[in-house]
This record gives sequence, C-alpha cells and structure tokens, in this order.
Amino acid sequence: MNKTTLVMGASTNPSRYSNMAIKKLRNAQVDVKAFGLKKGKVIDVSIDTEPIDYDSIDTVTLYLGAKNQPEYYNYIIGLQPRRVIFNPGTENPDFYKILKANDIESEVACTLVLLGTNQY
Repeated sequence: MNKTTLVMGASTNPSRYSNMAIKKLRNAQVDVKAFGLKKGKVIDVSIDTEPIDYDSIDTVTLYLGAKNQPEYYNYIIGLQPRRVIFNPGTENPDFYKILKANDIESEVACTLVLLGTNQY
C-alpha cells in the first residue's frame, strides 16, 4: 500500500483533521505530499504552499471547502489521480461532474475512517 496521497488543505495544527490524516497515512506507510496555506512539517511531511506537479499521485484527499476548490480544479485534474476523496465538509457536486468527465473517481468519505477500517 504505497500509493502516494496528496493532502490538500494541510495544516500543522494537530487538532485539524488534515493533520491527523497525514499522521495516519504515514503510520500506514503511505507516501504523502501536502499542500496548505502555511509552510511547515507534520512528522516527516513538508507542507508546500505552491501547487507542485507531482508524479504518480494516486489519491487527492481534500480538506478545502467547496468555495475554495475551484481555483485548484485544473491543478488536481492535471495530476491525473485515480481518485479524489471529499472529506466531510468538502462535498462539491460540481467538482464530482468535472472529475467524472476526466475519468477520475470521486469518493465522498472520511480519510480517517477509511484508514481506521482498512478500506483506504
């Protein structure tokens, strides 16, 4: 299970779900890239503040509300992930349609729950 995941909306604040997700993903031996508003580090994962064209992103897990997602549509599609996970509070039917048109799965789920139940 070494498929690279990009956490969008990453935070160094330990009480944020994106922070918890990075820790759980790393504990599950998943390679993680992170994008957020502020530079920082969570365990061994550096948070980038500029979109980077990563190679081989399998999953993008969103911690950005729907109103903050449109500016990243093209970026996420350009990464050509297998799937995009919409965590609670990030649901966005408009983006689901765009992803489907680009042959990218969208999954409305909680990354933490998926990891905790071995469904990631």
